[in-house]
Amino acid sequence: MWLIVIVISIYGLVLVRSASRAGGYFFASQFVSVVIGLCFAFLFQFFCYQELSRMWIWIGIFCATIMVYTLIFGSTVRGLYGVNAKAWIKLPGGISFQPSELAKIGFLFTLAKHLEVLKTNGSLKNLKSLALLATHISIPIVLTHLQGDDGAAIVFLCIAIFEIFIAGLDVKFFLWGTACFTMLIPIIWNFWLAPYQKNRILNQVNPEADPFGMGFQQIQGKLSIGSGGFLGNGLFCGRRVSDGRVPIQESDFIISVAGEELGFIGCLLIIFLMLVLILRIAYVSKHAPDYLGLFSCFGFLGLIASQCIFNIGMCLSLIPVIGVTLPFFSAGGSSIICLYLGVGLIQNIYISRRKF
Repeated sequence: MWLIVIVISIYGLVLVRSASRAGGYFFASQFVSVVIGLCFAFLFQFFCYQELSRMWIWIGIFCATIMVYTLIFGSTVRGLYGVNAKAWIKLPGGISFQPSELAKIGFLFTLAKHLEVLKTNGSLKNLKSLALLATHISIPIVLTHLQGDDGAAIVFLCIAIFEIFIAGLDVKFFLWGTACFTMLIPIIWNFWLAPYQKNRILNQVNPEADPFGMGFQQIQGKLSIGSGGFLGNGLFCGRRVSDGRVPIQESDFIISVAGEELGFIGCLLIIFLMLVLILRIAYVSKHAPDYLGLFSCFGFLGLIASQCIFNIGMCLSLIPVIGVTLPFFSAGGSSIICLYLGVGLIQNIYISRRKF
């Protein structure tokens, strides 16, 4: 796993370096974040995750507290077409940190512990226990929505779905949940979604209808990906990359950089590397020594898989833009460092694996 993660990190750094030609200090920030993240992951793998799980309630309280703090005292970032997210806090030295990235790791671990308790006690069919579980899941989803970061809210939901599925929750509860969600769509549309989010969904039907407005980012992203052809125009040779034609190309649309400069092969390599990482996490889960390790692995797997699917999907105009980054590739110090904490957790579980 270390080899896979390091190769992915180097590839990501190269792409961010190329995107930085359009301006900004993204590469330097990303490089420092990768080094810090690798150090944290290396150290974290030696902590006993089973001992750490004894503090799972306090970990959950800490994650909820920093998200509430961000909601009250955080910095607001206004982006394209009405985006208004209050999801960052300022640290000394002018550094911005996104607490929801740390909360994703805390959430997948605390939810895994919660599910382990229910699984061990045979309470996965108890309605009161499931209500408490639903409350646990809803807290980060609601808080990230209030921050204006529904992309993160969707990722939290995906983490939960992966974990409760592998925990063996009766399929009828999934069917009931799907039915309830379907009935709530009118309420979600009218009272949950912001105007710019509604426009993004409507624009998805025909992005070319507003080529200089809501559809601009996706259209430019597809043009960059398509311009690279099969082998690309050459690393650090992409004119569209250097001109910054694609908004936020260093982060949400990093795959457009790979598409233009390294072509279809470069994009395929990204998908292949992420698939190998996902399969490796699945392998560790198979040898996890307990339910806590198994559920934690699937929580991290859900985080990685969902963000890859959503990010690549929105870059190809298959789904609306929802502001989800490509793990280990997109620029973003908070995301990189916290993802490496997840890697350290998986390594920790592997060290404690069952021997076969």
